[in-house]
Amino acid sequence: MAMQFSHVAISCKDPIAVERFYSKHFGFERARVIPLGDEQIVFLKAGNVYLELFQAHGDSPVGDAEKDGPGHPAWRHIAFQVNDVDAKLAQMGADAQVTQGPMSFDAFIPGWKTVWVSDPNGNIVEISQGYTDQENPPALVSN
Repeated sequence: MAMQFSHVAISCKDPIAVERFYSKHFGFERARVIPLGDEQIVFLKAGNVYLELFQAHGDSPVGDAEKDGPGHPAWRHIAFQVNDVDAKLAQMGADAQVTQGPMSFDAFIPGWKTVWVSDPNGNIVEISQGYTDQENPPALVSN
């Protein structure tokens, strides 16, 4: 059986604000709601990508992420490709809480441009244009 990506789960301070953010700016729609007593788990879907939203309990012991995400062992950020980073930021308006960038990475890939924003939960979201895979990437070498 072939493997396919399943989902990213997010513990949310405000699940409704997080759902609105990803629905409004990245095209996610509700795919399933699972009631759990006084709470619910909400699955959002955009294409073949799912987000699973949980109600958080308590505050983060490390605070909100900054710039392009945490430097300690953790998931650093979630990323989406768009046709035009500047147009996406303009479309997002005040919802685009930029934490770093926009930055050009033309030295690596001509046309690659990225900006990082914070979602309503304080998670970092990378919005990028122009990324392409490398032909014949080098093999993994242990340090």
